[in-house]
Amino acid sequence: MSQMFRITLPDGSVREVAPGTTPADIAAAIGPGLAKAALAARVDGELRDIGRAFEGDAQLALVTSRDEADALELARHDFAHILAEAVQNLFPGTQITFGPATDDGFYYDFAPKDRPFTEEDLPAIEAEMRAIIARDERLVREVWSRADLIARWNAQGETFKAEWAEELPEGEELTVYRSGSGEDAWLDMCRGPHLASTGKLDPQAFKLTRVSGAYWRGDQKNAMLSRIYGTGWLNKKQLDAHLHKLEEAGKRDHRKLGQEMDLFHLQAEAHGSVFWHPNGYIIWRELEAYMRRAIDGAGYREVKTPQVMDARQWEQSGHWGKYRENMFVIPDEVPNTEDEGPIVSDDADWMALKPMNCPAHVLIFRQGIKSYRDLPLRLYENGCCHRNEPHGALHGLMRVRQFTQDDAHIFCREDQIVAEVRAFCELADRIYKDFGFTYAIKLALRPEKRFGSEEMWDLSENELRDAVVAAGLATEQYGWEELPGEGAFYAPKLEWHLTDAIGRTWQVGTIQSDRVLPDRLDASYVGEDGERHRPIMLHRAIFGSYERFIGILIEHFAGKLPVWLAPVQAVVATIVSDADGYANEAVEKLKAAGIRVEADLRNEKINYKVREHSLAKVPYLLVVGKREADEGTVAIRRLGSQGQEVITLDAAIAMLRDDATPPDLRTA
Repeated sequence: MSQMFRITLPDGSVREVAPGTTPADIAAAIGPGLAKAALAARVDGELRDIGRAFEGDAQLALVTSRDEADALELARHDFAHILAEAVQNLFPGTQITFGPATDDGFYYDFAPKDRPFTEEDLPAIEAEMRAIIARDERLVREVWSRADLIARWNAQGETFKAEWAEELPEGEELTVYRSGSGEDAWLDMCRGPHLASTGKLDPQAFKLTRVSGAYWRGDQKNAMLSRIYGTGWLNKKQLDAHLHKLEEAGKRDHRKLGQEMDLFHLQAEAHGSVFWHPNGYIIWRELEAYMRRAIDGAGYREVKTPQVMDARQWEQSGHWGKYRENMFVIPDEVPNTEDEGPIVSDDADWMALKPMNCPAHVLIFRQGIKSYRDLPLRLYENGCCHRNEPHGALHGLMRVRQFTQDDAHIFCREDQIVAEVRAFCELADRIYKDFGFTYAIKLALRPEKRFGSEEMWDLSENELRDAVVAAGLATEQYGWEELPGEGAFYAPKLEWHLTDAIGRTWQVGTIQSDRVLPDRLDASYVGEDGERHRPIMLHRAIFGSYERFIGILIEHFAGKLPVWLAPVQAVVATIVSDADGYANEAVEKLKAAGIRVEADLRNEKINYKVREHSLAKVPYLLVVGKREADEGTVAIRRLGSQGQEVITLDAAIAMLRDDATPPDLRTA
């Protein structure tokens, strides 16, 4: 009798099974309900196909739709494969490349035979996908030899798949998933796992959303492909909720609202850099003033550092080797002014626009001898940085090439780290609550490629963990979670993930505990023992960048910003020209009270004015006619309200002044 395998279930019970047994067999042995509900399995922690046989003794956990994260990843991966199969059914000769799951769906890249795909093709592709799901085709995992798989792809004219198979490491197991049978079988190279069959998917739980271009392997020198995006869920209810969220997000799109509110624009002459209009820059200035009050109160000292630094500095910091592809480099020489010859010689030294502020702050720290008594030293900068993001990755204010960080670096001793991180946690908590955000806090742990010893990483991670515990934030209420492998190459970090008004999350603030950069850039202080010691460098930001934070605020508030941030806080609008003088008098009094106010004396109907200023998201409209002028009153309309209230001008000024006070300046 062959040796039996011992399979341990989550409740601690053990089942002895023969070789060839699968998780599906165990689910069926437990009961028909579980057999029907089980979608996949975790075998020794690895997510696997439910029909893949055990290879030895193992820990088993069956995955059902209740395990939503795993179930969604499986479903979206399957939707991507079914999308590829549907496209090749409808458009013979189309080559397939790759199709991963994403945070809310999936996509697949194709090399069409005749023409790029368009959004007009999507309904037919959706219908074919539903037909494949209805056929309940089995998804079967197969292991192929490299030579056989490459030959198969070449025979089918799948040059992209053949190229990728040829470049996979020698000795790596090459797996293929087959759906259907016989001559009609469809194959794709994939690590898996997948559901047992296409019929496990809800045919009403997906929607194809758009088509775009994408370069093969993300390289602009390679062939242009057609990328089809979709969103996929476990059931139609989830899909409908997501589509509603997308509809809400469309209404809140900061690019559309930014145009309607005349806040900013972007154009090709400065890819990824923002042209701030007067209204938009008012928001920036209010945020900057707010943050300065916060950092002044927390004991920071503001600095300003150069935009361009010598490449040797970036080499020493480690950024030149780890980050150079994202840096704008500049030759350190006078360009050739002759018509002939290269503009820059081969002998030029190189400089770079700073992609981050930290090395420059170390250079400030190094000026003069620092004592242990000088620490902690908190250096803050509204630092303008540049990163060479691909054109296709740019997105309004959310992803830009030029941005300004609310950046600071705290140089401290070992015994000060936990207290400093805790104080930062409390500062961030107060600031996010001032803007009405809830958040989750997460600890990003050491990545695979990193500087420093294991002992250093252990120490740094534990310090951040201890600080969050001390601040009372390592709880379910604050979404505390640890993220293996997601730290920076030089330090672990705490991350703040804000939740906006429609439930989306945005990773914004961070603090990192760094022992690498002070060492690489030779920062030191004189300790109580008279010897030189390395400071710990805490990198921290709360807004992240002003550009992105403003974009998030616009979408969170759907353009209806809090009064203290609104570019125009009030408009005094006349009903009749007889009230023009009174309107101007009201405007001057409001300005004297510190209100950002404009007059609208145009010869237009009041309903037209109300609609126009509502679209511009002006918080208050003060309507005046002859009666109001005679009585010294205003009819006040709040944004989003249908009614109006008639009050004295003095009462209106007092109300607006109170509403326009920033939250940190309000008295209890």
